[in-house]
Order: sequence, then structure tokens, then C-alpha cells
Amino acid sequence: MTVIRRSRPAAGRHIPWPLCRRCSGIALDLGSARTRAWIAGRGVVLDVPTVTFPGNGALHPIQRGTIVDTPGTARMLDRLLGPRLPRFGRPLVVVTAPVLDGLAFRTEARTAVEILRPRAVLTVPGARAVALAAGADHTRPLLVVDIGAHLTEVVLLAEGAVTDARRTALGTGDLGDDTTPEQLTDAVVDMVTAMLRQDRTSLTRTALRRGILLAGGGALRPDITQDLPGRLGCPVQPVPSPHTAAVRGAASLLAAEHHHPSATGTA
Repeated sequence: MTVIRRSRPAAGRHIPWPLCRRCSGIALDLGSARTRAWIAGRGVVLDVPTVTFPGNGALHPIQRGTIVDTPGTARMLDRLLGPRLPRFGRPLVVVTAPVLDGLAFRTEARTAVEILRPRAVLTVPGARAVALAAGADHTRPLLVVDIGAHLTEVVLLAEGAVTDARRTALGTGDLGDDTTPEQLTDAVVDMVTAMLRQDRTSLTRTALRRGILLAGGGALRPDITQDLPGRLGCPVQPVPSPHTAAVRGAASLLAAEHHHPSATGTA
């Protein structure tokens, strides 16, 4: 996890949202199709399309895991979250990010989040956030497959850290156009197979024996979840409420940071 530290505002009067200024926080999952936000003390408060309205039509500022319109993303966050935040508070913000090409995403996300006047910004790989939401055992290798609307990632975690990852610019939002559920399943199988072949350790094989953790909107589709176990030869376990798993995992990190601020930046 990476962090940007900011000087904290001078101590002021106590405010009741949710407990104090220092305790206010936001977990964000900025997807190409939907934006989800969790606010400390309120839970998940947003699950809305990722769109901006600069003129006569709607634009999509995030496309296939890439923030293509940073000012538009900032305007969207201000419109959606600005009225929900305390007037004088400065929240701690945790943002999920794709594993691959994540550096560019994190840079643009931090810039966009500035509109919320955060006291600090943390980023966390989406796959790790999913594993946290599922309460997975981090002491053993784990494969996370996140099938989003326009991006699918296969990520190998060991001791909670990313050791390998694959991605394809396909997702459930492409189904019905020129993409079938079988093709999306094929893409996942190809990524897992490539990871297994190129792994010179036993981590991927060990993770497969344990089974795959499935998240994203794809985990809600029986035509995908019923096909993958047979194709991969291993158990496939959808996480509870898979479409909000990433933001809930980010929220758990937010809560941990509030309790242990000295741990910031270690994950």
C-alpha cells in the first residue's frame, strides 16, 4: 500500500461525525462502470454509475481500469461525496487500484481525490481488498479472480502481497456484444494457465489446490461460476456480495488505520 501524508489541521472543537475529525474516512472503489463508496460510521453510501455530466451528455472518466479524465473524476467525487462529508473535516481516504498499470491509476486517483480535501490518501490493490473482505487466510498463497464490468484480473497473493498478476480488457459489460460468457471464461482459464506455467515456485499450484476466490459482477453470473471449476480443476468460491467486496475490504483497512495509525503505508 502507498500513502501520501498531509499536515493535519489544528485541533478544533469536537464534531459528531462520525466521532471526530480524525476518525472521518472514506473507502473508494473507482470502477469503469460503477463507483462505490463507504463512509466511516455510515457503511456503503454509494453504488452508482461512473459518469460525469460536463455538458449535454454523459461521459465515462474511467475506462477499463484507467482514469482517462482526472478532472471529470474529481467533479464526480465532489458531486457525489462533497455534500456527505463534514464541512470542516479532512477524511482519511483508502482507494482500491488495479494491480497492473496501478501506478498510473494511483497517481491520477490521488489527484482526483484532492477535491475531498483528504488528510491522507492510501491505495490498496483491488485483489488484496477482496481477500480482506472475504476474511481469507493470508498465511497461504491465494488466487483472486476479479471479473468486473470492463476489466478482469487474476492475481496471486502470498503473505498478502502480490506476487503475480494477469489482466484482460474484458468483463461482464462486454457480454452480449461480441463477447460470450464462454469467451470470458476462456480468458480467465488462459490467464491462470499462463501463471501456472511461468511460476518457477509452487505458489500458484498451492493456491489452486486451495481454490480460487471469485469477485466482481462476474461472480454473480451462474454461466461463469458453474463453468470455471470444471475448466480449472479446482474449487471456485464467490465472495459474499462480490460486487462490493473491494470497497468493503478497503473499509476494513480504513478501520485498521484509525486504530493503528502508525501502520500506515505498511500494507
